[in-house]
Amino acid sequence: MPVYNFKSMGVVPTAKDLVDIVLSKTQRQTPTVVHNGWAIQRIRQFYMRKVKHTQTTWHEKLSTILEDFPKVDDIHPFYSDLLNVLYDKDHYKLALGQLNAARGMIDKVSQDYVRLLKYGDSLYRCKALKRAALGRMCTIMKRQGPSLAYLEQVRQHMGRLPSIDPNTRSLLVCGYPNVGKSSFMNKVTRADVEVQPYAFTTKSLFVGHTDYKYLRWQVIDTPGILDRPLEERNTIEMQSITALAHLRAAVLYVMDISEQCGYTIKQQAALFQSIKPLFANKPVLIVANKTDVVALADLSAEDRALLDGVAAEAAKVSAGGFEGDKPGSNLIAMSTLTEEGVSVVKQIACDRLLASRVEIKLKSKRINEVGNRIHVAMPRIRDGTARPPIIPASVLAKKGLPPAAPRPTERDLQEAQGGAGVYNADLRKQYDLKDEAWRYDIMPEIADGHNVLDFVDPDIDARLEALEREEAAAAAEFEALDTGLADDHLSQAEWEDLHRIRERKKRIVADNRRKRAAADNTPRIPRTLDAPRSRTAERMKAELGALGLDA
Repeated sequence: MPVYNFKSMGVVPTAKDLVDIVLSKTQRQTPTVVHNGWAIQRIRQFYMRKVKHTQTTWHEKLSTILEDFPKVDDIHPFYSDLLNVLYDKDHYKLALGQLNAARGMIDKVSQDYVRLLKYGDSLYRCKALKRAALGRMCTIMKRQGPSLAYLEQVRQHMGRLPSIDPNTRSLLVCGYPNVGKSSFMNKVTRADVEVQPYAFTTKSLFVGHTDYKYLRWQVIDTPGILDRPLEERNTIEMQSITALAHLRAAVLYVMDISEQCGYTIKQQAALFQSIKPLFANKPVLIVANKTDVVALADLSAEDRALLDGVAAEAAKVSAGGFEGDKPGSNLIAMSTLTEEGVSVVKQIACDRLLASRVEIKLKSKRINEVGNRIHVAMPRIRDGTARPPIIPASVLAKKGLPPAAPRPTERDLQEAQGGAGVYNADLRKQYDLKDEAWRYDIMPEIADGHNVLDFVDPDIDARLEALEREEAAAAAEFEALDTGLADDHLSQAEWEDLHRIRERKKRIVADNRRKRAAADNTPRIPRTLDAPRSRTAERMKAELGALGLDA
């Protein structure tokens, strides 16, 4: 089962902010202009779109909030009970249920008012129905203000909860307050839990991670527990009880044998007896802490008997209710100040938890499915016939010879003949060719046993001379043709006529350009407006003269 990520939940807005968000989105994403002259069907569609868009936005926002929060009945029992301890399961369910009911009421309001808008007969009535629909939706959500505020507080607190995997390898540290649980966790993990000389420094669950045998382990530090009835325990203590009840981990029950925590060994032993049912079928170790102040050998006979009795009970609980083989092995001395015995406690706890997990898996039904995959088959002798290994004679002959000297590498030859820059490696000496004489040819073969010389024409020089003679003859013929064309020149009269033609052409082009430049600066009447060509200068003069104007 994956670790629950409560930090990914979105922020829960207040009722006022949620109303502003939804109405602003409706205003931005729907048309805003309507005219009284429109057809009534178009006006109805305009306001129906407003109501439907608002209802859809409310539905999406509330659905996102409801889907982000975990369902208490669907998550792991550890997290389910932890949510009940921290936030009161009934209050939590009631708040989510109210939001779900509000979502249904908004959908119902939208459905009713859309039906009424279908029969609106004027712009004013349609607008009034739209306003009433949006107002009722906002009123419904304003009543959910306390529920939204409560869920936002729950979301913020859940985001600060440690990411605990209920099914991974875990070490659970428990005991009276101020006995050294957090100090042990700081020594074996990379966590940095606050340690102070007063009780209940740790008020919530803390998790750290460590490595053992190339495996990742999580170490859970629980708040201190007092020896009193379950009904009188507060929220801080109930977090420890929840972890002990639901997490399948190796339990380290830490006892302060120096009694500097304010509780005697007898009281600590009584607490173990009180919470012993929570240790069922779990590896339990009794850790005698603060041996730097009081050693185990310095304890009184009564206190030592209490410790041995607690260790025997721990061995019995770990063995599933039967007498343990070695009750004394469940009592380990430790000092978090001098770090004496810390690594031993970690090693023994991890080994016992690994053995316990393997034993549980062997007792499960899945072992029959994977048992054949973990069985190592060994060959058995079937008869008295000897079947020695078959080794070729050539291999046996080589075994009797002395070991051959290693073949020198190019690096060895380079070092023996002067080093880099002096020695020139022969790259052709290992060529595998048909004829060894070809290895050092000046022009080696390039394809199918042929080299460049095999592809050269032996008469290439004669062919080149013939080609050059042919090109020279063609060039001389072309020059003679060009000279003949040049001799055919024009007479003096023809040259004069050609000059006059070119001058006349230049004048025509210049006149045309001048006329076009002058025409670009005068207004023109499009041919489409004066198709019969009736708007002439003579007509304009006549009309102006009739008006008494001098044209």
